[in-house]
Amino acid sequence: MTDSVYKFIEMVGTSPNSWEEAARNAVERAGKSLQDLRVAEVKEMDMKLENDKVTLFRAVVRLSFKYRGE
Repeated sequence: MTDSVYKFIEMVGTSPNSWEEAARNAVERAGKSLQDLRVAEVKEMDMKLENDKVTLFRAVVRLSFKYRGE
């Protein structure tokens, strides 16, 4: 068995519909440029407000992926 190293990054996903969709958007976008995503953890959630109404859901997502450094 070989040893593995994992790296963490944080991304912010957005959605006009829900925090779940915002988190999913962050993970799916990360998957377009990173390989071997392992774990996604929602760290924070907030909302953008305009005229006392929610206009955008935001989720800060911490992602780990297998590090393939030099």
